[in-house]
Amino acid sequence: MRLKAGDVVVLKSGGQAMTVAEATDETVECIWLGEEGDLFREKLPASVLEVAHIDMSDDEDEHDEDEDSEEKSEDHHAKKTAEVA
Repeated sequence: MRLKAGDVVVLKSGGQAMTVAEATDETVECIWLGEEGDLFREKLPASVLEVAHIDMSDDEDEHDEDEDSEEKSEDHHAKKTAEVA
């Protein structure tokens, strides 16, 4: 499979997701953010990369959990306010 700009890839040996900036049949220029927010750009052999499989459902689950937490916090605050009154 030929990679193209915008594809998200990882090293076949594992590691962080990277975005393809440019690609030829033999080399792929990738960019990624380091742990401290530094931007990296490197040309890698195409043979060491594979398309990353990103599970987008995790983001939605975290959002749902945040909403549940906010509702519970509001309920708890309402109960405390009622007890004081």
